Amino acid sequence: MKVDVVLGLQWGDEGKGKIVDVLAKNYPVVARFQGGPNAGHSLLFDDKKFVLHTIPSGVFRKNAVNIIGNGVVIDPIIFREECLEIEKTGVPVRERIAISKKAHLILPTHRIIDAASEASKGASKIGSTLKGIGPTYMDKTGRNGLRVGDILAENFLERFHNLKSKHITFLKQFDFEYNAEEKETEWLSAIEFLKGFNLVDGEYFINHQLDDNKRVLAEGAQGSMLDVDFGSYPFVTSSTTICAGACTGLGIAPSRIGTVSGIFKAYCTRVGSGPFPTELNDNVGEELRKLGFEFGATTGRPRRTGWLDLVALKYAVMINGVEQLIMMKADVLDTFDTIKVAVAYKMNGVETHQIPFDTFATVEPVYKEFKGWKRDLTKITTESDLPFEFMTYVRFIEKEVGVPINIISLGPDREQTIMRTV
Repeated sequence: MKVDVVLGLQWGDEGKGKIVDVLAKNYPVVARFQGGPNAGHSLLFDDKKFVLHTIPSGVFRKNAVNIIGNGVVIDPIIFREECLEIEKTGVPVRERIAISKKAHLILPTHRIIDAASEASKGASKIGSTLKGIGPTYMDKTGRNGLRVGDILAENFLERFHNLKSKHITFLKQFDFEYNAEEKETEWLSAIEFLKGFNLVDGEYFINHQLDDNKRVLAEGAQGSMLDVDFGSYPFVTSSTTICAGACTGLGIAPSRIGTVSGIFKAYCTRVGSGPFPTELNDNVGEELRKLGFEFGATTGRPRRTGWLDLVALKYAVMINGVEQLIMMKADVLDTFDTIKVAVAYKMNGVETHQIPFDTFATVEPVYKEFKGWKRDLTKITTESDLPFEFMTYVRFIEKEVGVPINIISLGPDREQTIMRTV
């Protein structure tokens, strides 16, 4: 068996949670391979909404094993809160989750460093969620971090206090007030909660699942354009959000990657700072924000909005090896008379179809316009009933990108999903 991968192709918030939840019924194993509680995967079913930050989106499926891979960073406090909230619905969380011992822990002082660092940047802030994600990955690559498996060691408390001391020394460079002990008792209590889960050698665990012919679905967080290597650096996240991250974040060989599915919105959004060529700072952008309820699931911050960017989408398809596309939130565009799509950029008067290296380059989008469908898509359940104007939009995207759109989501609920045979 191989690992099928589902990931976002834009700047995050594409709707990955819903799609993984929909697909999870076909997979006995669902795995998160990177990111941390900066993710906010929203699921809606049975008239209830859930937002998952660390837990894989297959947790609500019976008999599914959900793996938190070594590429994920875990805040024990947030993880416990998330688990307890889900347990209120009767879901046996502890039975359904396995956590890699090699996943790194977010300490309270990581969050303080995150806040101090962001505050020091002034106008050049990157728009961090302030969850301590970046500093935790810094400790990981700097070989200072604490991992989930370390909580089982007899000298864990000593290791914790040693790292905390290093953080306090590091914080001396900032003019920033903080209390290093503020969350410590709660954090250590959450560590005890974490010990109640199935802590595994993740790379062996997942490969054994594959050897037992179990289908595995790997779930990405954030989006491809936020990848630390290939995103709009430095306005990126701190992990590998592209398909390659599934290998390093779970411990699987590239040859074990199966179908790669890429999720995108029918328009674009972005949270935080950084380039956004099709951004709409006008009434149209505000209408998109209102109709799409574009506010961060984790932070609550209003998202920046804009038209679909095919230059960025084709780039993300290329670096991920995407074989099928999943279009989200097309219903948000139901009321628009005209819909635009960026098909190229202009830089210094020259047209290009490539993402520029220079994050701060001035880019002007070149648009193609489409007639709006002016129909409520949310009640449509079969492809044959979709409006001609909408299918014109869909087929243009498929032709330009060179990849079929196999799934179309027309609302937040599980049932508002059309599976296409392309």
